[in-house]
Amino acid sequence: MSSARSIGMGLALLMPQLALAAEFDGRQLSPIWGVPFAGILLSIAVMPLLAPSFWHHHFGKVAAAWSLAFLVPFAIVFGPGAAGAAFVHALLGEYIPFVILLTALFTVAGGIFIRGNLHGSPGLNTGVLAGGAVLASIMGTTGASMLLVRPLIRANDNRRHKVHVFVFFIFIVSNAGGSLTPLGDPPLFLGFLKGVDFFWTVRHIFPETLFLVGSLLVLFFALDSWYYRRREEVLPRDPTPDTQRLGFDGARNFWLLGVIVGLVLLSGIWKSPVVFNIAGTEVGLPGIVRDVGLIAVTLVSMAITPKSVHAANQFAWAPMQEVAKLFAGIFLTIIPVIAMLRAGIDGPFGAVIAAVTRPDGSPDPAMYFWASGVLSSFLDNAPTYLVFFNTAGGDPQVLMTTMAATLAAISAGSVFMGANSYIGNAPNLMVKAIAEDRGVKMPSFFGYMVWSTGILVPLFALMTLIWFR
Repeated sequence: MSSARSIGMGLALLMPQLALAAEFDGRQLSPIWGVPFAGILLSIAVMPLLAPSFWHHHFGKVAAAWSLAFLVPFAIVFGPGAAGAAFVHALLGEYIPFVILLTALFTVAGGIFIRGNLHGSPGLNTGVLAGGAVLASIMGTTGASMLLVRPLIRANDNRRHKVHVFVFFIFIVSNAGGSLTPLGDPPLFLGFLKGVDFFWTVRHIFPETLFLVGSLLVLFFALDSWYYRRREEVLPRDPTPDTQRLGFDGARNFWLLGVIVGLVLLSGIWKSPVVFNIAGTEVGLPGIVRDVGLIAVTLVSMAITPKSVHAANQFAWAPMQEVAKLFAGIFLTIIPVIAMLRAGIDGPFGAVIAAVTRPDGSPDPAMYFWASGVLSSFLDNAPTYLVFFNTAGGDPQVLMTTMAATLAAISAGSVFMGANSYIGNAPNLMVKAIAEDRGVKMPSFFGYMVWSTGILVPLFALMTLIWFR
């Protein structure tokens, strides 16, 4: 027996309540325990629209309030041991690895600046969107969006009609392109942490991704070409002069991006017997090495990136701070929801299980695709993925094999349909804010949904008929 395992057993003996309470029976719970989770997600969806100033200054307090609304009553009803174990499991098992990866990708992407002036012809714009779709599965939808949106704005600042460019940018780069690896979008990384193989998604939803991205690129090229051929579409004078050669500043961060990919791959391939059991939560050595390595990558990127690059990218920590605070609340308040879903048809959420289950008892991939997709459209797609991952049983080995069609539907719905609204995925709002700051009159919340409903929903319906019946 390894010394690490001995230490873990010692901790468990010292804190038996914690060790035994890491997993609890969801059948003991009432649906009312899901109120804090619903509350924080509704706060994220609604408050930035209804009370933007309050939300901007107090979103961390709102997340903390909903977290306490779960933890305090839970500790009173089930004991401090159960509450402590649930807290530790959410912190070590999911939240910390999740935030560390996002921080590393955010920092490395923020250290790369594309200088020079491109010219926004239909071919150039379509090429940027296609390249962004590829990059999104390598450096994340947030990283790819932040890397490419500013050069694309400069490329099209001599066009009269350009809103459609950034709407399709959100569809393709900020969402659909991140569907092939755990690095691409937060839901898939959570699946990876739960035990889904790194290359599972690229093997199982590549045709769906190729169809969606390919269809969107064809539609975009046709629309952009139509605008481009109109009289007086291109301004006589380009606001961005061709004074700089095209190239990358901070290109050393590309090497760090390769290190991130390597660390995540290593943590999935390397099997080590060294496991630390902390209050009932097992933390393996590969995961520790990955997270420490990602922290090192973040620090190295900050050290080697010139200040001029960060200034050009308008790099700031505020977006990451918001993600970290909000997801701390999400990962805590989702604990009872997952437990109730794990209880299956006999649990408090038996109606949810029944809605995505066929009369013969088998899962219905079409219902999983649309249920996970609709929730991802208006809530955050990462907790949505977790909810339906656990609704389908939560066993990664079963989901990757006998229930592969169901896991593919959950993965595709959570990632693809995050593009249906501005609040479906974090990069959507970031792209909108940056574009508006540079003078692009982006559609309103519901105006954007006219675009997504008219373009994306018919494609999703066709995908259902082809792949998720």
